[in-house]
Amino acid sequence: MVHVLSGRILLRPTDPARSHAFYGRQLGLAVHREFGTGPERGIVYFLGGGFLEVSGRSETPPSPALRLWLQVEDVTAAQDELIDRGVPIVRPPLREPWGLIEMWIADPDGTRIVLVEIPPDHPLRYRPGI
Repeated sequence: MVHVLSGRILLRPTDPARSHAFYGRQLGLAVHREFGTGPERGIVYFLGGGFLEVSGRSETPPSPALRLWLQVEDVTAAQDELIDRGVPIVRPPLREPWGLIEMWIADPDGTRIVLVEIPPDHPLRYRPGI
């Protein structure tokens, strides 16, 4: 299971069953709750510090400007798990100039998802005096 630490979003997929398979089985997100019936039922996935609701249906994919940012403990371990589950890696893990380690994947509608690891020495994690 990819251990997500924070994130929040509502998605209206073009193919709910395909998106539920991606977020539930391929990413391995835990189900917080389900509602409604039939193929367009809603599923809310637990994201550690937030939730991802995948419900309803849209005739068009989300805007390419939409991005999901999910923090994980170990992006390399997440990459190995996702490859084993058949998730294509859009961009492998790289340490960015701002110090975060980021890897990119995409959901079935093409929504880009960045998995982020915050190294122990990064200012987002290390805050002297607090």
